[in-house]
Amino acid sequence: MNGFSTGEEDSRGPTDQVCCLIDNAERCTKAAGNASYSKRIQKTVTQRRLNLSLDNTARHIYICDFHKMIIQCARTKRRRRDSEDDSNETDTDIPEVDLFQLQVNTLRKYKRHYKVPTKPSLNKAQLADNLMKHFKTIPVKEKDVVTFFIYTVKTNGNKLDQKNGVNSSETT
Repeated sequence: MNGFSTGEEDSRGPTDQVCCLIDNAERCTKAAGNASYSKRIQKTVTQRRLNLSLDNTARHIYICDFHKMIIQCARTKRRRRDSEDDSNETDTDIPEVDLFQLQVNTLRKYKRHYKVPTKPSLNKAQLADNLMKHFKTIPVKEKDVVTFFIYTVKTNGNKLDQKNGVNSSETT
């Protein structure tokens, strides 16, 4: 044009550039979008072991929408601690327990029972948050728990029935 730039060209993002990433040893040929390959994204790629790297010959750091979507999906899917590397299971498979729904007295009993160290003057939300961190650290052997549950059901070993004077041998 006349050599004068209004800056509008820069705000629309890269128009004729291709993605700056190398995917499985091949340079991506898709058009670059407005997302850039930042340090944070680079960290996610490294942590999730995505087979992506920045092409050092590229004169920009813009990535295509396809790779942007892959990185975003990898960021939201966290692997379970006990899963294999080739497993597709994620933390979303585990039901989330909302301790905030419990009463404050119940939270305090949990804190006392497990001897969780906290500040003395916490409100309900802070207490629930601290206890949730503790709750997630409790190891659970699912096979043992399910086996014990089935045994308890089959032998009518309900503690509430025993407290009320009803014994499994009396009901049969």
